Amino acid sequence: MRLLDRYVALQFLRIFLVCVLGVPLIFMLIDLADNINVFVDQDVTRLQVALHYIFQFPYQSLLGFPIAALLGSVFTVAAMTRHSEVTAMKAGGVSFYRLSVPILISASLLSFVALGLTEVVAVTNRKSIEALEPEEARSETIRQFFVYRGDDGFVYKARQLDTRAGQMEDVQIERLGTGPDFPTMHVTANTARYDSISSRWLLRDGWARRFYGPDRERAYEFREMLIPHLDESPEELQARPKEPDEMRYSELGRLIEATERSGGNTNQLRTQRAFRVAFPFACVVIVIFGMPLAHSNRRGGAPTSIGIALGTTILLLIFTRITEAMGAGGALSPAMAAWLPNAVFLAAALLLFARLRT
Repeated sequence: MRLLDRYVALQFLRIFLVCVLGVPLIFMLIDLADNINVFVDQDVTRLQVALHYIFQFPYQSLLGFPIAALLGSVFTVAAMTRHSEVTAMKAGGVSFYRLSVPILISASLLSFVALGLTEVVAVTNRKSIEALEPEEARSETIRQFFVYRGDDGFVYKARQLDTRAGQMEDVQIERLGTGPDFPTMHVTANTARYDSISSRWLLRDGWARRFYGPDRERAYEFREMLIPHLDESPEELQARPKEPDEMRYSELGRLIEATERSGGNTNQLRTQRAFRVAFPFACVVIVIFGMPLAHSNRRGGAPTSIGIALGTTILLLIFTRITEAMGAGGALSPAMAAWLPNAVFLAAALLLFARLRT
């Protein structure tokens, strides 16, 4: 059985690797054909375009994981069925359930690889966009009327940010509170200088106010004060603000907490975070769904296998988009919106498995 397990797993992984490397290339070629006129109009160099798509590769690969896993399982099972290998294994006392074990184990391991890849994608997504930015925008050291949204609902404003000097002028810090336990804050200062040793910004000559309620306010003047919640360096502040899909799981969690404490709606952010975990495990679910379909179709060749894989993937993606919109709108809880497609396809897959003649 060890030899048989290695044989089946190797067949599956071989097809998976070809697909997971090939599918992103197809996606990127389509994207390049759609945007080549935009790149030419914006005078984007070939090196910038190449770097953009190099950093896009992990994201496109992550999208291709379920497709590649499904193609790998469908082609493996269909080929073994068509060549009577499954029949020979059954004659030797090996059921189809036992035959599917190495594919399921391989798909489970790939799901954890995809889960780790989501953290990498958060970084490379940002770099892919920065690669297309003009050189003069990336090398700019002074920003006028700077605004930055930080953790815990704080918003930082400055008339000028000088990254080379590590200084801000005419600084304002605001945070909208919800009551005495989480008061509204407003801080003003003439300047703020970055301390590279403590990795903190030091405010100088300003006033701080806390509003605990309609008739409760506390104000005090300060000569110097550290900003405890701002540890980004001047260069990090100069960079373009991160979008949710450019944040790692922990960063997205901090944004959710800050938005929630400020009274904002976090359904969309929580749904996106839940999908970060649920989407990688679609590899296992979609493999379970595809194997009995491929085994039942004994006469079909490669076109039929591709049709089964693409049809199943399209259905899963459409269902995923629907539940994602429902989760963002509050019709479903974020966890249910993220895991419902996997649960529905898993139930259908188990039903197909149960009806197989093993």
